[in-house]
Amino acid sequence: MEDLFSQFILLSDQSLQDKFFNPSSIEDFMKLFELESYKAWAAAELDNEKEVQEAEESMKAAEDYLDSVMESAMGEFRCFEEEIERKSKGEMKSLVQDGESARKAGKSMEKAATIASKKYVEAALNSAGASMKSAWKGLSANANKVHPS
Repeated sequence: MEDLFSQFILLSDQSLQDKFFNPSSIEDFMKLFELESYKAWAAAELDNEKEVQEAEESMKAAEDYLDSVMESAMGEFRCFEEEIERKSKGEMKSLVQDGESARKAGKSMEKAATIASKKYVEAALNSAGASMKSAWKGLSANANKVHPS
């Protein structure tokens, strides 16, 4: 393209200095200049399309990598979630067992307290009954005695 510019300058100078200069030579030269411009434009367009294609390929590779990383992260998350779920189920089972054991111990203590209170009431009744018998015996023994007044 620079050679064409140099030639154009020479032809321009020649047209100014030579009175017998043929203007059609400039027209032929302008056609060459136009062809060269179209070639440069086509080459630039081809380079642009190549860069676009490379950018699209690079973008596709980046998307594929991102998809891969996301899938890997989701896999790790699923494994973590399953592990946490398993642990929480184990802890829940342990807590339920502890609660059941405490409930059974509470029932046993309730039965023991009920039995103890029944025995206490029975003992209190027996003691009261014995006291009453003793009091009756004392009254009946005193009833045979006459008071001197």
